[in-house]
Amino acid sequence: MTTTTRYAFDTDTASTALGEHEYAIDLSPRWITGAGTANGGYLLACCLRALSRQIPQPDLLSASAHYLRPGGTGPARIRTETARVGRRTGTGAATLLREDKEIVRVLATFTDLASAQGRTHESGEPPRLPPPDRCVDPLAGISAASATIAARVEFRMAEVPGFFRGAPGGTTALDFWLRFADGREPDPIALALLVDSAAPAVFDLGVAGSSTVELTVHIRRRPAPGWLACRVRTAHLVNGFHEEDFDIWDSTGALVAQSRQLAILL
Repeated sequence: MTTTTRYAFDTDTASTALGEHEYAIDLSPRWITGAGTANGGYLLACCLRALSRQIPQPDLLSASAHYLRPGGTGPARIRTETARVGRRTGTGAATLLREDKEIVRVLATFTDLASAQGRTHESGEPPRLPPPDRCVDPLAGISAASATIAARVEFRMAEVPGFFRGAPGGTTALDFWLRFADGREPDPIALALLVDSAAPAVFDLGVAGSSTVELTVHIRRRPAPGWLACRVRTAHLVNGFHEEDFDIWDSTGALVAQSRQLAILL
């Protein structure tokens, strides 16, 4: 159930077909968060890679995942369903199960981003960051042995937020560079993982942990190779629930992904 590629993302999201709409997968321990569970973006990407084998359009356009139970590691199954395939888009669903219990339900639409055309107007701008080699690694010197995802993705920031130093500063918006640590270049399904790979901005309020309830991802373009410029922000923390908005621009300055998730404090 693994591929021969050297990249962790490709190896760890690969599945084996058991039938027309069912796949077997070994959920890897290399994407564990500080809460001790599998990262939600990783679980979403596993579902999307299986579902993409049944949709003719090559690129993820939109996905929404609802997390029913915490994800663990080890053998699991993915069940898929093709809802509709049209000329421009194809839509399907996927469910990830471990020990016959549903972990995640996903609904996703695919398209061909290379052939997409039409009116375009953008008012947003990417973060104004120093080049990655002039930024700092916020995880340098921090032991994250239990959060194995920290070894899979690397970050660069103009300055390190307070919560990384044990002194939350009350900031609820962060800008930074992001990429896979092993050099794998991003693609649309990889972006669905990367939008959930960073420590939540709400941590700078002194929050100890957060767990995703629902995650929606929109892919706007195929990303160019290189570092990704990211902006994450939270405006509302209400009764223990908070939203997190995550925008990604590629190395050319083009917006490539947006996401919003609803999460609950642990």
